[in-house]
Amino acid sequence: MPPNTEPAARFAAEALVRPQTGLLDATTSLHHFAIVSYAVDPAVLAALLPEGFEPEVRHLDDGRAVAFVSAVPFLDVDFRAHFAPFYKVRMGQTNYRAYVTHQGRRAVWFFGTTLSGFWIWVPRKLWRLPWHPAAIAIEASYADERCTDYEMTAVSEWGAAQLSMTGTNRAMGRLDGFADEEDTAVVLTHPLAGFYQRLDGSLGSYSVWHDRLELRHAEVSTARFEVFERLGLIDADTRPHSALVQQETEFTIFLPPTRVHTASP
Repeated sequence: MPPNTEPAARFAAEALVRPQTGLLDATTSLHHFAIVSYAVDPAVLAALLPEGFEPEVRHLDDGRAVAFVSAVPFLDVDFRAHFAPFYKVRMGQTNYRAYVTHQGRRAVWFFGTTLSGFWIWVPRKLWRLPWHPAAIAIEASYADERCTDYEMTAVSEWGAAQLSMTGTNRAMGRLDGFADEEDTAVVLTHPLAGFYQRLDGSLGSYSVWHDRLELRHAEVSTARFEVFERLGLIDADTRPHSALVQQETEFTIFLPPTRVHTASP
């Protein structure tokens, strides 16, 4: 097996310490949190990224060089700003992201997000985030910590999606293309900085924090994500590289997002 292009990723000490937050930041409990990943052609992904961003290239056990993208669906059950913790919002959400490097650091590139409910218009209008309205339904059942059944549908003009899977008792461990469990976790499950193209065409960035996730493998019966198909990253019949699920976790979102100022040529 050819070596990967970078040493195995390791958690930085500060990445696992809860940072201080401000009144404008928000916290949310995420239920039915899933990460469905695809191994894609690095050249195809590179052509979709702006200048200064590169796919993080890995080698699968069969020797193929690949990059990774993930669809991340979940249910926000109590999204709340710190200045008004008593006001809580419930909404379905799916993030579409690619794993990249920017200025020598790991990050994710967000192609966009689908979100259900009225609050989609706040990030779109206030911060010009590439978030798109959708009718999202997520239903899952659990036996202890094992997900026995997971169903997600998203109806959206920007990108419909359908996901059906069954959880297992297997912890994430090492996934194909990674050196070990920690390498897998740092790259696929713990990106804290994200970049995106704002609706006005400029670049934006925002960051989050969450504790180390405790994901388990899931067996996929149906997975369709029109966003990735439209971008040419996968075909309709492409099988996911991996599917992971966790019943509940908590994220902190640092607000407001920032505009990224690129250097003049």
